[in-house]
Amino acid sequence: MSDLIAQLAAITGPKYCLSGDDDRAKYDNDMTREYKGRSLAVVRPANTAEVSAIMKLANATRTPVVPLSGNTGLAGGGYPGDGGDTIILSTDRMDKIIDINVTSRIAKVEAGVILANLHAACDQHDLVFPLMFGARGSCRIGGNLSTNAGGSNVVRYGNTRALCLGLEVVMPNGDIVNLMSELRKDNTGYDLKDLFVGAEGTLGIITAAVMKLFPKPKAYATAMVSVPSIKVALEVLNRLQSALGGGVEAFEYMPKNYFRIFQELQPDAPKPFASPAEIGILVEIAAVADRDAVMDENGAIPVQTLLEETLGDLIESSDVLDATVAQSEAQRKEMWRQRESAFEVLNAYGVPITPDIAVPLDKVGAFLKLAGERLKVIAPKSELAEIAHLGDGNIHYSLWVDPKNPAPADKAMKTAIYTMIEDVVQELGGSFSAEHGIGISKLGSMERRKDKAALAVMRAIKAALDPNGIMNPGKLLP
Repeated sequence: MSDLIAQLAAITGPKYCLSGDDDRAKYDNDMTREYKGRSLAVVRPANTAEVSAIMKLANATRTPVVPLSGNTGLAGGGYPGDGGDTIILSTDRMDKIIDINVTSRIAKVEAGVILANLHAACDQHDLVFPLMFGARGSCRIGGNLSTNAGGSNVVRYGNTRALCLGLEVVMPNGDIVNLMSELRKDNTGYDLKDLFVGAEGTLGIITAAVMKLFPKPKAYATAMVSVPSIKVALEVLNRLQSALGGGVEAFEYMPKNYFRIFQELQPDAPKPFASPAEIGILVEIAAVADRDAVMDENGAIPVQTLLEETLGDLIESSDVLDATVAQSEAQRKEMWRQRESAFEVLNAYGVPITPDIAVPLDKVGAFLKLAGERLKVIAPKSELAEIAHLGDGNIHYSLWVDPKNPAPADKAMKTAIYTMIEDVVQELGGSFSAEHGIGISKLGSMERRKDKAALAVMRAIKAALDPNGIMNPGKLLP
């Protein structure tokens, strides 16, 4: 093993080949506190050529490689195992924004670019890269692509896959595959790019990408809305989408218990409603056209006026119970802070169970009702703190089996809860994994629920591209 470490150090330079326990610690352990591993070494290549050389060495020695981006995953996809025989390949030094093409509205980036840094770079050109979630200050583009990350703006722009035009990928044998297309249309055989997006590093290592950019909104209208039911919430969404031609960028569900826990953690935070809401919705509309964004002679911004008038009409008809529209950027940021504090809220009472599911929009209410009833049979002391990207049907059905006991639930209880949730999801035509990836945590779900023929095809692809089985072994495929 010392010879292998020496060869790795010769590729990256000794400074960027970490083999000491303390040096490896932040790479070996993930942010959930659930997956604590021990790698052989962590290598931090500076460029694609070094990644290629590392993979050639790993393939020749049949050494497992775990690609790691920002280490913000929630499913154990970056877990190196605890045997001390795995190389973690971190792309954190490959963090260059290669080019922002304002005319074509694309960005060429290395895989290690931090999402927030791409946001800031686009902002200088009055453009946006619309992937948005709480971990944007530390997650990296390679990881976003490898998990096909979602977030709050999927309702308007789609998941990461929909935002990607091209990739550069290093294969398990070290070959560099150039798929860095800037084209919106390219029918030249299999769409290999989409094979690597969402593959969680099991087929190759993404080293660079071409991403779509969009015009920067000229104005936002943001509100917290209290509604009596999910059905009414979706009616509000459809009404706003019709009025604004699809301008809703975020439609986030937060129930009463979420707000209660947030207030426990942040007692000085302003309360969003006069009376606690059973169902709260954070809605944000973005305007890119002057007609919707430029202040009129009365000092009003049209998109905000439209939101206020629509919500006022819905309050009069009792469809909406209460609403607060942000009157300043500070108020807008405070509303978003409440939503983006989800990680803190969902860890308030110890390590939660965190299924990440999706169902058709009109089935969200049915899922919450059925799963809630069945959960109380399995775990009578359980407490929910679920949240949802309601505009795209993605529910983070987070819960504690016993909030008074911070210890993680035992394996049998977790399996029973996940199986129950899978049952409900299957009954409603949904998916047991929406945006966090499979990693380790959902291998059981893949085994139980994924179409067997589809699994066979996935295994055949894996065997063809990674015959030695060195790429992120033990992840994604049961």
